[in-house]
Amino acid sequence: MVQKAHDKKDRADVSPLPEALENHPLTGWIRDKGWSWFDHQVQAVKMGALGKDMILFAPTGAGKTLSGFLPALVDLHARGSTGKLHTLYISPLKALAVDVHRNIGKPAQELKLPLTYETRTGDTPASRRQRQKDIPPDILMTTPESLALLLSYEEAHEYFADVKYIIIDELHAFLHTKRADLLSLNLERLSDFAPKAQRIGLSATLSDKKTARDWLCRPRKGAIIEVPQATRPEVRILDINDDMPWAGHSARYAVAPIYEAVKQSKMAVVFVNTRSQAEFMFQNLWRENEDELKIGIHHGSLEKELRRKVEARMASGELDCVVATGSLDLGLDWAEVDLVIQVGAPKGVSRLLQRIGRSNHRLDTPSRAVLVPTNRFEYIECLAAIQEIEKGALDGIDPKRGGLDVLAQHIFGVACGGPFVAENLYASVKRAWPYRELSEKDFYNTVEFVKNGGYALQAYERFSRLVEVRGEPGTYGLRSKKDVRRYRMNVGTIVEAPMLKVQLRKRVLGQIEEGFVQNLTPGDTFMFGGQILEYSGVNNATVLVKKSKDSQAQIPNYAGGRMPLSTHLSYAVRKMIGHQKNWEKLPTQIQSWLKLHKTRSALPNEKNLLVETFPRQKKHYMVAYTFAGRNANQTLGFLALRRMKRLGLRPLGFVMTDYALTIWSFKPVTDPAQIFEPGIIFEDFEEWIFDTPLMKRLFRDGAVISGLIERRHPGQMKSGRQILMSTDLIYDVLMKYEPQHVLLRTAHYDANHGLIDASRIRNFLISVQGHIEHKTLDKVSPLAVPAILQMNRETLSRKDKDELVLEDMEADIMSEAGIHDIA
Repeated sequence: MVQKAHDKKDRADVSPLPEALENHPLTGWIRDKGWSWFDHQVQAVKMGALGKDMILFAPTGAGKTLSGFLPALVDLHARGSTGKLHTLYISPLKALAVDVHRNIGKPAQELKLPLTYETRTGDTPASRRQRQKDIPPDILMTTPESLALLLSYEEAHEYFADVKYIIIDELHAFLHTKRADLLSLNLERLSDFAPKAQRIGLSATLSDKKTARDWLCRPRKGAIIEVPQATRPEVRILDINDDMPWAGHSARYAVAPIYEAVKQSKMAVVFVNTRSQAEFMFQNLWRENEDELKIGIHHGSLEKELRRKVEARMASGELDCVVATGSLDLGLDWAEVDLVIQVGAPKGVSRLLQRIGRSNHRLDTPSRAVLVPTNRFEYIECLAAIQEIEKGALDGIDPKRGGLDVLAQHIFGVACGGPFVAENLYASVKRAWPYRELSEKDFYNTVEFVKNGGYALQAYERFSRLVEVRGEPGTYGLRSKKDVRRYRMNVGTIVEAPMLKVQLRKRVLGQIEEGFVQNLTPGDTFMFGGQILEYSGVNNATVLVKKSKDSQAQIPNYAGGRMPLSTHLSYAVRKMIGHQKNWEKLPTQIQSWLKLHKTRSALPNEKNLLVETFPRQKKHYMVAYTFAGRNANQTLGFLALRRMKRLGLRPLGFVMTDYALTIWSFKPVTDPAQIFEPGIIFEDFEEWIFDTPLMKRLFRDGAVISGLIERRHPGQMKSGRQILMSTDLIYDVLMKYEPQHVLLRTAHYDANHGLIDASRIRNFLISVQGHIEHKTLDKVSPLAVPAILQMNRETLSRKDKDELVLEDMEADIMSEAGIHDIA
């Protein structure tokens, strides 16, 4: 959090301490420990004294969080506790808010500072939440969703009136999401209540600093404090003697060396990309655990008490290792962690840096990380990510236009706090950066939607939430006080796949996706929470289980856990593959693989689109090496099928990875340029998107976020099937009678910029026009082997997916491709 005192003496440019900081008890406390303040921490105090909004960009270990709190701590020391809310800290993760509470609390308790500080998240008991409303702490640590709830109370303007500082941690985690929309709207609402409150943003891994500053600060001219990276992280790829797998994501081949790396570390975090990978890796490390290491597991589906227990044991040094998803990759300060192991390709440079920073959490000590690719393409991606880190290159950010579904939720929340004047609310909304270009027409259409559901739905009373206040044109209030509870039970923008509770005897272990459970029959087993469980049945939206010793248990598949390959890293991977001079750091087996492919076909690179066609098993195959990411390739696959069908090629199906799209058909593709031309997005996309279940899924998400459809009722939660039935019916009605409805427009925008990645496809296809390289082959190419393996794995029945079957399949396809010397 601070630097050693001798580091400061060696520098001539250290700023003198402001008097308020010099006299603060914290300064004496850190000096007694042989530390001193960083320059950026001193600057933060000075900016705070000037009343300026600011954003601090600093690498992991630079004491960002303490820097953000220092202006508030100095001010509280000078003025004393007033019994009113003084500082609001907003975190993207519940775990991070709890961790910050612990870290701020340590010096506060030792120095007996006269201030109060508390955490408020969805996990906070109702009794404590009520007490926090009645007697606010000086510092409240919360999340965007809990902030929205607090702002919906009638007394919110009084509660927040004295707030002087608003600290937003890990800002980069917000900017490209709908959570950013909700937070930006509520920051402006806070400004209405506390116009002098200063905003302090904190971020580590962000390339576009000006956009972040404009998003947060008012009037988009806040101060930027930037801290250079003192030491480069030490990142390497795990040394593997065995052959690298061609396909798959299990990393089963690397479990033993991963365990050895954990054993040799003081404390390790093993990061994976999905919850199912976390369950798999935990079970396999546990089987290797002859040394009886203390190993934990942490992911978002586990019950909060289990997560809290793991967090507390890591903080106290009681665990040797924890296997975790993104639930732990933001900001947690566990000083004992000296190694991060990333299993699976990172999918983004900034995301990888964030995770790496959990080890050696100090500015003057390099973070240490080991990357474990799960297949050959992932090895190339891992190496490309390391080289981008060495160059200091980060992923860009792509903040999107504010969603009308989020705006509808905000309007609903404002109404819960009392009647509002639409004209005034529009002015407040326009100050929020994502809504800076919101038209008056769109705003009032959204108000009308919240009021009665829109033109096609206004006859249905259940969709009516607002009424115009009698005698006050342009002023709106809630139709019924019952709607307040409806809002508060459904606030937020994260729409996960429908989940069911998992109960072992009388103990709830967490939640599992409803879609996975639908495929289970009593007696089936699966991994969850580090245990092997046997499925007994479902009762009242609860999955009943008992313990099992079945070694062939399934792993739940969590749809929300897949991370898209970033555009920046995709470019770096294509560049590495396309130029042989970049291969020197690749292992011999992968170099041989690429060389063999080059002799038989051509290499994809950062400028071209390589498309291969070849016959196989009385069908014709086309493999396009797009490197566009899983979501974009899925969309492109659907569009290409439509185009191929119109061309009379009789396509049969497709599979996709982050790196390639594979389509098979009865007739061969002779001119790929006909299929992969930008018009496929403009001509085929609009027709296709409204016919696909994906559009209905996006519509469902918008309906839930906007509050039109509730996930939760008092005493019950709707199943995924109930929500889909409700939204599918509404979707069909609106498509027929009101195609310009707010929610249809929202779904269409989200299709282009979110889940379906249409804008990325469009940009990619435009960039490769004139550079589509078609190779007609007589058999499977070396680079196509992983794609064909992926296709065959996905068509296997569940009972056939054991290791021996997969190994035989892999050997057959390699033989078919004529690959012997590099396997």
